[in-house]
Amino acid sequence: MNFHEVRFPANLSFGSVGGPERRTEVVTLANGFEERNTPWAHSRRRYDAGVGMRSLDDVETLIAFFEARRGQLFGFRWKDWSDFKSGTPSVEPNYVDQLIDWGDGERTQFQLTKRYKSGGHEYVRPIQKPVVGSVKIGIQGDQLQESIHFEVDDATGLITFETAPDINAEVTAGFEFDVPVRFDTDRIQTSVASFQAGDVPNVPVMEVRV
Repeated sequence: MNFHEVRFPANLSFGSVGGPERRTEVVTLANGFEERNTPWAHSRRRYDAGVGMRSLDDVETLIAFFEARRGQLFGFRWKDWSDFKSGTPSVEPNYVDQLIDWGDGERTQFQLTKRYKSGGHEYVRPIQKPVVGSVKIGIQGDQLQESIHFEVDDATGLITFETAPDINAEVTAGFEFDVPVRFDTDRIQTSVASFQAGDVPNVPVMEVRV
């Protein structure tokens, strides 16, 4: 797979502009009503890391990262500073933050997910790039220990239990996570504004399916 398990420098992604994007097909009928549909089950995020003036050292770091990914060829991890935790951004992840599924007495693998709720509706987002060492898991309110009760695949977000959770047992999780992305350009243009600083006007990045 064309993906590198390395994170874009977090200090360079800080201050970036971006967020989720949906694709909705809207058909206006003759009577003025609309029919709306979407071919996407999940949103796709786009970002622009061009945050203006940076030190020349930061510009060199960006160019090195871009070249090592061969432009658009290889994906990488991205920290979305506006949405990178399972719970409230101001507190540390807790093992009861997210209900990820219920046990059936047989299944031992579960996908990390994050639920976005509003007005009685919710969207369940698969989390496939948890931050190493950040995942906390609980079953029916009891916290478990990694490497003893479960294992985490940090490249896929899959949790594997040593013993299958009981029927209807709540499986909960807390974690930090990255977004799998790639550069949305094969060209980075920089302009040296002074001896100590450079200008990176446009660094588009988009989420990829993995």
